[in-house]
Amino acid sequence: MLFGKRKRIVKRILVVEDEPLTAFDNETMLTACGYEVVATVDGFDEALDLIGREQIDLILSDIRLRSQETGIDLARAAKDRGIPTLFASGHRIEAAADVAIGCLHKPYSERQLRAALDSVDRHLAGEKAKPLDGLELFVSPPE
Repeated sequence: MLFGKRKRIVKRILVVEDEPLTAFDNETMLTACGYEVVATVDGFDEALDLIGREQIDLILSDIRLRSQETGIDLARAAKDRGIPTLFASGHRIEAAADVAIGCLHKPYSERQLRAALDSVDRHLAGEKAKPLDGLELFVSPPE
């Protein structure tokens, strides 16, 4: 498309975050950037229910959740359904690369979140994504 915006792969995002203020900020920022927030939940069971019945293009999830299960468990379940997960976390977990598309390290700004989602979208489209401070993209997108 000449002089136009590229078509997004990621349009509908599920936010999974146990910190209420961060969850609110994420939802507000994503909506302002033109994404549809499917829901904002703070636990594994609610998120698992949604990925089973909603069309979701990406999960933006913290690694630590309100429930006993973690964001790693959620990303594993999402990957089995073909839904990529981008972690937004202040914690580095080695197993994250096995189940997620990347990790945006907290704290981050709206500008960093927007740039990270653009990079993830390009990555999912098979294009080269720009490296960004605070964003770690893993080698290949989830199957």
